Amino acid sequence: MTSLVEIVVVDDPAATVADLLAAAAREGGHVVLTGGSTPADAYELAAERQRDWSRTELWWGDERCVPPDDENSNYGMAKRTLLDQLDVQPSAVHRMRGELGRDAGAEDYDRELGDLARFDLVLLGLGPDGHVASLYPDQPTLDESERRVLGAEAKLEPYVDRITLTLPMLRAARAIVFLIAGADKAEAAARAFAGEPSRATPGSLVRAVSGTTTAVLDPAAAASL
Repeated sequence: MTSLVEIVVVDDPAATVADLLAAAAREGGHVVLTGGSTPADAYELAAERQRDWSRTELWWGDERCVPPDDENSNYGMAKRTLLDQLDVQPSAVHRMRGELGRDAGAEDYDRELGDLARFDLVLLGLGPDGHVASLYPDQPTLDESERRVLGAEAKLEPYVDRITLTLPMLRAARAIVFLIAGADKAEAAARAFAGEPSRATPGSLVRAVSGTTTAVLDPAAAASL
């Protein structure tokens, strides 16, 4: 696994990532979305930059086990900020069905993946504890080497079960992009991108095996790098 990460520090990381998402939509392929407030800003800007996403299939890196219209749904957030703003919808939207529960939902998403072995772009955040997708520090989910999707327990609020892509599926991507903003992420970012790979910081374990890994941060999040 390569350890090389391109670090990009900009005042408006959401705008930078919006440019990357819009370019991915124009090029077409399989794009993985994430949750969070900064990605929501990026999605709104990406929809303005590229109105036609018909060449793209959308996926999710993780989801809470809630209905799609729940305020905690990652899909619901992306629908409001991105999908509802587009002139032309993606060719497919592969929602994680959180309402099925974590285990049944994970099995359903694995079936949804079919024979897909590699995403073109995976967008990820980073939690203050260093978690990525719903892969939390020192959890058994980090040891999975075969399956592409797992159910996971929540270790942070909201305390609802999760569905998450696994490390092997994330690492297989052609491009991995972290979007990180805020001083509360500075310590985790330092551990993820300047420290040794560690199960205590799952973000440090996500590097593209045969692709690119980029971390886009604002100055506050990059303060300890």
